[in-house]
Amino acid sequence: MAVRQRAWRALGTGVLVLTTQPEGAGPAARAVARVLAEVDACYSRFREDSELSRLNRQSGKPVPVSPLLYRAVTEALRASRLTGGAVDPTVGATLRLIGYDKDFSLIDQGGGPLVPAERIPGWQVVQLLPALQSISVPRGVELDLGSTGKALAADLAAAEAMAAAGSGGVLVGLGGDIAVAGGAPEGGWRVLAAEDSALPPSSQGQTVSISAGGLATSSITVRRWRRGEQLYHHIVDPATGLPAASPWRTVSVYAASCLDANIAATAAIVLGTRALPWLEANGLDARLVAIDGSVIRSCRWPADRPAEPVTTSQAGAADDDAMEEPGGLRR
Repeated sequence: MAVRQRAWRALGTGVLVLTTQPEGAGPAARAVARVLAEVDACYSRFREDSELSRLNRQSGKPVPVSPLLYRAVTEALRASRLTGGAVDPTVGATLRLIGYDKDFSLIDQGGGPLVPAERIPGWQVVQLLPALQSISVPRGVELDLGSTGKALAADLAAAEAMAAAGSGGVLVGLGGDIAVAGGAPEGGWRVLAAEDSALPPSSQGQTVSISAGGLATSSITVRRWRRGEQLYHHIVDPATGLPAASPWRTVSVYAASCLDANIAATAAIVLGTRALPWLEANGLDARLVAIDGSVIRSCRWPADRPAEPVTTSQAGAADDDAMEEPGGLRR
């Protein structure tokens, strides 16, 4: 089965769209581009004119929002509840204070020392008003949907791409967030679990095969910057208001959706030594890479094994690399 590929950049990351039907490649790519444009205008933290930025400026009064923003915030709060607050959307002000105040490619890597991080307000301060489709954010609280929002975008884009393609199957990759829909190629979609999503598929790492759901990788090794003597990364521990001091440098998770996979991967970085029992309690397949490079797996994630280089557009992974039916976070 021939697989068609389209790639470009959006939302500050690489976009990859794969289709199993050649005639569906163009429509699928256009559908993904539309979804990502809507997402960018809706909840980009780096656009003053985004709907999220306007919400963050409203100082505590209920604000009617679009269905997309309401869903994105609802999912971010669900992530907080399911992870015991390890993933928290109220870290926006802290990310800005530690220097992540613009698209990562534009961050000043040589600036001086920064103001110490402030206490995280906590996800419980955000109020949803379903009857009015409104959200209330207290004065001084800034929401950031960068983690869960990108994974949600991958899920939405995969669904729209599948509808546009009309038949076959699609894979949508947004950096380390991957969602699939429809029928997979024979043997499944071959995906490289690597620390840097910008690496070519033939790079070092483990290749696994997935046929449904989503796979997400969170890492503290790529989005890093230095201010003064301090090295920062983008995953904040809500308990400290600082970048997570984790024993894991990279976590990959396979789940029923890309969103659930991303929630779990990000939470695992923050949870540290508590991550493995939490992942196993939720029945989630995961690969955790420690700071020293050693690897630990949860549930049914297959063992690493030497393999010939492949590309994500090639089908036919070996049986022991194939991921089983994905689990999901308990709601």
